[in-house]
Amino acid sequence: MTTTLKIAVAENVDLASYDTIAFGVFTSDAGLEVPGGDGSDAIPSIIDTAFAKRHHFEAKKGQTLVIRQEQEGPTVLAVGCGDGSSQENWRHVGASVVRSSVGRRALLLLPILETPATGVLGEAVTTGALLASYSYSVRSDDPHEGLESLDVGFVNGGENPELLVGVAAGIAVAHAVSFARDMVNEFPSSMTPTKLAEEATTLLSSAQRVTSEVWELERIKDEKLGGLLGVARGSHQDPRLVVATYSPEGTPTHHVVLVGKGVTFDSGGLSLKTAGGMTTMKTDMTGAAVVLGALSACHDLGVRATVTAIAPMTENMPGGEAIKPGDVLIARNGTTIEVLNTDAEGRLILADGLSLAVEMKPDAIIDVATLTGAAVVALGTGVAGLLSNNDELAQSLDEAGKLAGEPLWRLPLVEEYESHIKSEIADIKNIGAPGEAGTISAALFLQRFVDETPWAHLDIAGPARSEKTSGYLVKGGTAFSLRTILSYLRSL
Repeated sequence: MTTTLKIAVAENVDLASYDTIAFGVFTSDAGLEVPGGDGSDAIPSIIDTAFAKRHHFEAKKGQTLVIRQEQEGPTVLAVGCGDGSSQENWRHVGASVVRSSVGRRALLLLPILETPATGVLGEAVTTGALLASYSYSVRSDDPHEGLESLDVGFVNGGENPELLVGVAAGIAVAHAVSFARDMVNEFPSSMTPTKLAEEATTLLSSAQRVTSEVWELERIKDEKLGGLLGVARGSHQDPRLVVATYSPEGTPTHHVVLVGKGVTFDSGGLSLKTAGGMTTMKTDMTGAAVVLGALSACHDLGVRATVTAIAPMTENMPGGEAIKPGDVLIARNGTTIEVLNTDAEGRLILADGLSLAVEMKPDAIIDVATLTGAAVVALGTGVAGLLSNNDELAQSLDEAGKLAGEPLWRLPLVEEYESHIKSEIADIKNIGAPGEAGTISAALFLQRFVDETPWAHLDIAGPARSEKTSGYLVKGGTAFSLRTILSYLRSL
């Protein structure tokens, strides 16, 4: 995991021992307030509005303002958090402290609030700080720069068990996200299906109450995973499928199965992508990294449901054995699929994963995939598509996404569009009508493999990758939806 920042709860705070002291600033009718500030130079109770205006500081989320900076003594940093009630704002506070601190050691002083509660507040700033400190590089000459340790404490001092719990939860969430980011960001000739399966099972072997197994080629053939086998035919790399399960202590409240698309590199197959369209296709296994990463944090976050992750993994390459437009594949559940575009491969491997999920008779299935370019056209790079056959599940995921700061937008499963995936020679075909409702027709395809089980599909094609570093996002893979899934699982 490529983040070296150490986060701890501050005890017996000695302000002089830090290079940077940071605190949150709220907007209110009285101006720019510092809740709990004692009016000292180090921790003022209010920020002079004229001074703030000169420096274009409005206490918006993540905005920073240097209050005091001297050659001797710590730099005092004010960080905007809006009205202070949003977890997302506090995640940006944590990120801004990491990006704006001077020196190696910083202290973030928190207020005691009713909303968010102390534990939630601690988790938010910890998650934001750790995600912002993430980096991925294979350059040998990169010097270590920036913050090395961040202590989190209270403006008015004192200890609080809730803060300890919150910081620990933030560390667990951030570690899961960083694992998934690492898997996505590694170069594709290294991150093969075999390597992804090995890395995932190594991670899960250290997670409490998690068991996992890897299906290799012969097992995949025996299990009749025709979609996965079809996509893998064009590659020299054998496919893999990882099945892992977290079992909570006591009686589980639910059983949720997560299915993640694991195409470790997508050339498009014989329906070859353009050179430009291929440059970020190592990102196409984000779904698998997300569902496996989420499983690693379940115990530390106190998830009370049984959670199974299914991750089919393959490359999509145009080798001599590659599937051809016009071929027909038979999925795990017996459905015949006419393949008219080999670049619509994600739904083929998910068909097998979803079929396996249904056989487990869970309470809910959630699949995660960088599935359609149409989702990017419709929703851009900041929002994921949500499609579901169950209103209650969809609403729960929408609320979880809002809490996690990962916005979802629900799209309809339009029954009339079923005709878009009707095949003349097979049960269904793997593409819809040209230029029409591509995200919806892909979801309708997937719905064929879930029977009546409550199911939700997250199309994360847009937000799975960031092209710039901003807030707690770092350029590259984002592992979008992992925090949403954890938020949902914790709510059960």
